[in-house]
Amino acid sequence: MDTFEYLERDISWLSFNHRVLQEAKDESVPLYERIKFLAIYSSNLDEFFRVRVASLRSFKQLKKKDRKDWLDVKPKKQLKEIRKIVQQQQAEFGAIFRGQILPELRKNNIFLTDDLSYSEEQKEFVHQYFQEQIMPLLEPVVFFDETMKPPFLKNKALYFIVKLKNKEKLALVEIPTDKTDRFVTLPGSDNQYYITFIDDILRYHLNEVVKEEVLNAYAIKVSRDAELYIDDEYSGDLIDKIRSSLEERNIGLPTRFLFDSAMSKELTTRIRDIFQLKKDDIIPGARYHNFNDFFGFPDPSNSADFRDASMPPRPHPVLESAASIIELLQSKDQVLHFPYQQYKYIPRFIEEAAEDPSVEQIKITLYRVASKSDVVQALLKALEKGKAVTAFIEAKARFDEASNLYWGDRLKEAGGKVLYSYPGIKVHSKLLLIQRREADQLRNYAYLGTGNFNEKTAKLYCDHALLTADPRLADEVTQVFDILERKIIIPKSKHLMISPFSTRKKMEDLVEKEILNAREGKPAYMILKMNSLEDIEMIGLLYRASQAGVKIQLIVRGICCLIPGIEGMSENIEIISIIDRFLEHARVYIFCNGGKEVMYTASADWMTRNLDRRIEVVMPIYDPDIFQEIRQIIDIQLQDNTKARWINPKQDNAYKIQRPHEEKIRAQAAIYDFLAKKY
Repeated sequence: MDTFEYLERDISWLSFNHRVLQEAKDESVPLYERIKFLAIYSSNLDEFFRVRVASLRSFKQLKKKDRKDWLDVKPKKQLKEIRKIVQQQQAEFGAIFRGQILPELRKNNIFLTDDLSYSEEQKEFVHQYFQEQIMPLLEPVVFFDETMKPPFLKNKALYFIVKLKNKEKLALVEIPTDKTDRFVTLPGSDNQYYITFIDDILRYHLNEVVKEEVLNAYAIKVSRDAELYIDDEYSGDLIDKIRSSLEERNIGLPTRFLFDSAMSKELTTRIRDIFQLKKDDIIPGARYHNFNDFFGFPDPSNSADFRDASMPPRPHPVLESAASIIELLQSKDQVLHFPYQQYKYIPRFIEEAAEDPSVEQIKITLYRVASKSDVVQALLKALEKGKAVTAFIEAKARFDEASNLYWGDRLKEAGGKVLYSYPGIKVHSKLLLIQRREADQLRNYAYLGTGNFNEKTAKLYCDHALLTADPRLADEVTQVFDILERKIIIPKSKHLMISPFSTRKKMEDLVEKEILNAREGKPAYMILKMNSLEDIEMIGLLYRASQAGVKIQLIVRGICCLIPGIEGMSENIEIISIIDRFLEHARVYIFCNGGKEVMYTASADWMTRNLDRRIEVVMPIYDPDIFQEIRQIIDIQLQDNTKARWINPKQDNAYKIQRPHEEKIRAQAAIYDFLAKKY
């Protein structure tokens, strides 16, 4: 197929973030969970501007002839489309907040009040609070105008632009949200609760702060380019360059200047001129910015009805009672499903290896490390016990670079062998290898996961983790570490797919086999679950499979550039996206294979970067019990008629609704119950 239709990556991502916004709009979601989804939407959008919009603007500076590797991307046109969609979504965001969330809070006697609505008692309270809690945190007021160098606006910081009665100059006052809570609970009656932004407490005292009579004050916020611009990854010390670049991240070029839309056109133009902003840089907002702070919105009523019902991770039915995980794996593979099951078995696995006199080596890849990491603490314990520990740490994992470098330093100081990022490529695989001396030879035990070694995200991200001593898998994990340690250049794996060496070709072969079977009248289907589907070649191959009659079911959480349901091209493809209380993160690939299904889990999506520019691992599921368990989980997700949305040509995120003959299925709750009842 020479030409075919696909959706631009960034437009698709905005569609995904709209699905997050839908959760805030859904009245069946508990109130404070809806508020949380507003915060997630806001946080996602801020990162989108710092990363993707920044990249498009950089790309726009290239000459047209230098854009050939980016297909037909037209950055100016795409930025215009992004701006249009974001403004529509922001209007919907405001309507949800003002028209649904605030009335629902008031209905429950929780009032978000501003500086114009304080009672006399509250005025006394906020005055004392301001003097004691806010005033000491304030930076000096900056006065400026067109004749002066503009003040620097910190990334994601909130400011007031203040118009003064007796001065031509403007005042800039930073709202100290990075130093204190964004919200303050005010005095109220026994059954009524009042909450205010610290923005409004500061606004109430602006005359006192600037020592001038204030006419108006408007909130602004700048998001800055978050890319680490490293001129040459192939020369010099890459880690030193990353450390240096981290310091520059917060002074990158503006990618979004948010301002209170109540600001006059005259003042808006003046601000644009002073800060040398382009028209596309500035985006009108509401009175308040940084809605990601609503993650910490107070609940003075402490009502259980405002939150999702508790779903604590359950003990694993086999690992929980096992005296030794290593001995258990000698007879049978095990699988963990996060966040439905507890994560504690992973550091316990490492701790057991640390105490085992027969264990000689422990090797691990770390992509996003928790700030308080039991996994790294277990590795440090292994070093204390004299084990050889090798950790490959990806220092280019965006926004986790500092944490990863910190733990790398701790492991290195303790005597571990620490390897860092490859130039031009990221290591995204999630692997743990334990090598144990048995009968005068090393036996390999491995963890192969779809998610990071991160205790915090394991409570939120849905992932599968395979624990195995099967030599077909565990022995080939050693090849990945041989690559990372630069002992070999190209792996020769028969069972694992390893990017960027074999994943694309082997995935293509699996799809081609389904196409051939369909043409020969044999059963042919695929069930593919991933975070993102963006690679143009794989999309074209799926279109060709659909045309051949292969039935394709996709579960895609985020970016999906494939357009299903187009006559003559993709009518045999159905796609759902599940957005719920947990973040779907696992990758599972199932192929009919002529009636003898094969299944793979993976760290890799079908994005060009995962197939060609990252070290990823795709692992076959050989254990029949684990195969069946994951297959049932996927079946439950395909049946979701509560939180699943159709991805369709309209990109309207229509819910997959319950039919009259169907029972109501909410996949995440059903999987939680399924795993509890299975054993």
